[in-house]
Amino acid sequence: MGFNLNKKKSMVSDINVTPFVDVVLVLLVIFMITAPFLLNGIQLELPRTKEVNRMNLTATQVILSYTRTDEIFIGQDKYLKNEILEVIRNQFREKKTNILFFRADYGIRYGNVAKLISHLKRGGVSNIALVTETEDDK
Repeated sequence: MGFNLNKKKSMVSDINVTPFVDVVLVLLVIFMITAPFLLNGIQLELPRTKEVNRMNLTATQVILSYTRTDEIFIGQDKYLKNEILEVIRNQFREKKTNILFFRADYGIRYGNVAKLISHLKRGGVSNIALVTETEDDK
């Protein structure tokens, strides 16, 4: 609200930005809360290891998820095996990175994972980081 301190009754032409700022802050909070959940929408049971390097996956990284049913996701989108190399190269260019974060379900046979990694390396993807969950010390 604008106030006119003069005795004259005239219109105030100032824009009241307080409601706009309130809405923007609410949207920012909502985005900050939901952003971490967007990358974990594909349910995988990751292998558990002792923590080596702590990493938080974000939308600025190229993440490949491989499920038990041999489905391959890059980010949230599902692709066929013969499509992934081009998609990964495009995302490397867009996100200005060359590291692929590889999430594979615990129940997948080792041979299937090895074949997919071999396919990626033959296609020019050489920096592959394997993502695991931290094992609880008991």
